[in-house]
Amino acid sequence: MKAALLQLNVSDDPVANLPVTQSMVAEAVENGAQFVLTPEVTNCVSASRERQDEVLCHEEEDTTLRALAAQAAKLSIWLLIGSLAIKTRDPDGRFANRSFLISPTGEVTARYDKVHMFDVTVSASETYKESAAYRPGDRAVIAEVEDLTLGLSICYDLRFPHLYRRLAQAGAQVLTVPSAFSPVTGAAHWESLLRARAIETGCYVLAPAQCGTHRATKGRERHTYGHSLAVSPWGDILAMAGEGPVILYVDLDPEQVNIARRRIPSLMTEMDFSGPE
Repeated sequence: MKAALLQLNVSDDPVANLPVTQSMVAEAVENGAQFVLTPEVTNCVSASRERQDEVLCHEEEDTTLRALAAQAAKLSIWLLIGSLAIKTRDPDGRFANRSFLISPTGEVTARYDKVHMFDVTVSASETYKESAAYRPGDRAVIAEVEDLTLGLSICYDLRFPHLYRRLAQAGAQVLTVPSAFSPVTGAAHWESLLRARAIETGCYVLAPAQCGTHRATKGRERHTYGHSLAVSPWGDILAMAGEGPVILYVDLDPEQVNIARRRIPSLMTEMDFSGPE
């Protein structure tokens, strides 16, 4: 299966972002992609809670979701919307950071809410508290795309290797890591972490990313690292982007997962952590 990873530079205006995403999806399919993946927060990158309240929608009303699902059906492709920022009906008003897998008939076949919230202090001038605006998910998700099994994750999940080991042990052959990584942490850790998750699990790792400076109507501008990456089950880099919008292509072969796991069968090994009796 030929997959395409879209590297986007979206603003805080979902209406303006949508046609750009749709154009790149169409281009990917014209170039033979059967499975297209977009980055985290495909609809809106914003650091302003006020702006998010203005432009985000509940899932059933989200224009980006409806339009991309219709496009997937029209083009008869599998589409992973890396995530959308959407409203919930939680009493505290927090949003969800939700990944959607769309089938070639336009149906949502899997949803995953980001489990690990990006609450960090990167530097004296760069801090994030994702949990203030988003509520975390509470379950891991695997899903089928033809003869491949996906393990879904989003961005900061990447730093929690136990999640990926459990996904792989549950059958995942491809790990998806749509992201909007910080430039500071991206330069330091992005490639190393993605390759490590592939090596540890014997899975393909597909990580479409946001990139560049994101135009803001309200609040401060966000900056993201880019460098979308596709990694083989052996840990080799199959495709890597730079700092601007682009489409990466990669062929996925489930037999390569089997080969890597036969060579290094580490998923079969468990450790007993019980103490002496």
